[in-house]
Amino acid sequence: MAATKTPKSTTAKPAAGRPKTGKTDNRVQQAKQASILLKHVSDPTRLQVILILGEGEQHVGALCSQLSQSQPAVSHHLALLRHGGVIAPRRQGKNNYYSLTETGEALAEIVKTLLPPASA
Repeated sequence: MAATKTPKSTTAKPAAGRPKTGKTDNRVQQAKQASILLKHVSDPTRLQVILILGEGEQHVGALCSQLSQSQPAVSHHLALLRHGGVIAPRRQGKNNYYSLTETGEALAEIVKTLLPPASA
């Protein structure tokens, strides 16, 4: 009877004496959160919305005018930013007004620092 070899395991085993640290878990979680946030703002129109709202609260109609886009298109971008926690809505009568959250304000400041100075 022939001897059978057992296949080697392909799963990596943790290094002996090296427990997983909380810092590593925290960095992984932070990287995931940053990745999700960057996906929400990874569009020129959404970045424009963030910069516009950095100057103050706006209603959807004003944003449509400033962006030269239709209301459904702007509403789509606003929904993505809202779900990402970048903007917050406020309803007044028939109008929805949007402003930046703390995360949105911090993001607007970062974007402004990345842009070249406006020419006079």
